Amino acid sequence: MDPAVAFGKVLRAVRKEARLSQEQLALSAGVERNFVSLIERGINQPTIRVVFKLAEALNMSPARLVELTEQQVKFPQEAAVQ
Repeated sequence: MDPAVAFGKVLRAVRKEARLSQEQLALSAGVERNFVSLIERGINQPTIRVVFKLAEALNMSPARLVELTEQQVKFPQEAAVQ
């Protein structure tokens, strides 16, 4: 699986698990709502700065977001984000 698509799937799953809308996440992270949507769809890729902002807004480490993404790239059939 393409890493950009995998990151988007992870971001969407973690956001939903946190019970946040795209707008709420965007506001907390200081980015535009449509940018969150574009990331989740794998169209845009976040900079490292944005990854850190998103992770902070989701109360997790940036490393965990990347780790979950790596798992999706290697094992896409395991869609559950833990």
